[in-house]
Amino acid sequence: MSALRALFIGGSGTISSACARLAVERGIELTVLNRGTGRREVPAEAEQLVADIRDPRSVRDVLGGREFDAVVDWVAFTPDHVQTDLGLFEGRTGQYVFISSASAYQTPPARLPIRESTPLRNPYWQYSRSKIACEDVLTEAYRERGFPATVIRPSHTYDRTRPPFEGGWTVVERMRQGKEIVVHGDGSSLWTLTHHEDFARGFVPLLGHSRTLGEAFTITSDDVLTWDQIAHVLARAAGAEARIVHVPSDAIAAVDPEWGASLLGDKAHSAVFDTSKLRSLVPDFAPRIPYEQGAREMVAWHDEDPARKVVDPHADRLMDELAERFRVAPATH
Repeated sequence: MSALRALFIGGSGTISSACARLAVERGIELTVLNRGTGRREVPAEAEQLVADIRDPRSVRDVLGGREFDAVVDWVAFTPDHVQTDLGLFEGRTGQYVFISSASAYQTPPARLPIRESTPLRNPYWQYSRSKIACEDVLTEAYRERGFPATVIRPSHTYDRTRPPFEGGWTVVERMRQGKEIVVHGDGSSLWTLTHHEDFARGFVPLLGHSRTLGEAFTITSDDVLTWDQIAHVLARAAGAEARIVHVPSDAIAAVDPEWGASLLGDKAHSAVFDTSKLRSLVPDFAPRIPYEQGAREMVAWHDEDPARKVVDPHADRLMDELAERFRVAPATH
């Protein structure tokens, strides 16, 4: 039996890098197409082609007449990107995988857990609306022409380079310096965090799977914490204390619209997912890496090289200002 042939467009991002490693470990014949400028290395077992997916002619030049069992576009964000892929890959792949987002689901959700049947609607975040519009293009192509589309909806997926707060490492540095950090809302909303290696364990078995065509799948772990818990776990991993100031999400949006959109359109609302649909096709899917381990990996990776400990001056300054405004004075007796 010949190996499954897969093409990853991108392949060096947070999620895709783990999927690329697992794909080659499981014997998939992987080709990675990107600009060759990613921060994460492509597995040695994979073939790497250099082209810019935004320049279809360069893609056609490097691919020639090759066909694939599965094509995954990790870097499609707008309907135009998907239309380009339709032009490039229709008739030359048995499966086209679009990476959407769980933030496309109804926001705020009317009920939990969130599952694939939850409506798609997010009036707060353009990123999510663009992903919904991409899904619409693929749904029409599947219904009208049988285009073999599979939609994947990840939620918050991280690796050791990505602390889960605005400003990244900035929050850890502030905690180590004894400064306050900002947590949106009252810190009690529930959030699902997925280690990228766990995501890969759910994703790779779907490649080339005929029962995924025309379907959408949520891939997340079942590691659910409050945002206050997320902060305290990260602080313990860093040998520090989390001094939290709670700030309403709309107040954050008023001073930083981009940060605010990612909250009001995603993180401000509890997000707990039902992954039974995924498990019906991947019955051994079992996330193994809790956030406590992930947080230790983040801190260790940054501590290995001081150059990785980048503090975002804008986020740092904003947290100072918000903490000053919303700090609750200690009670006096």
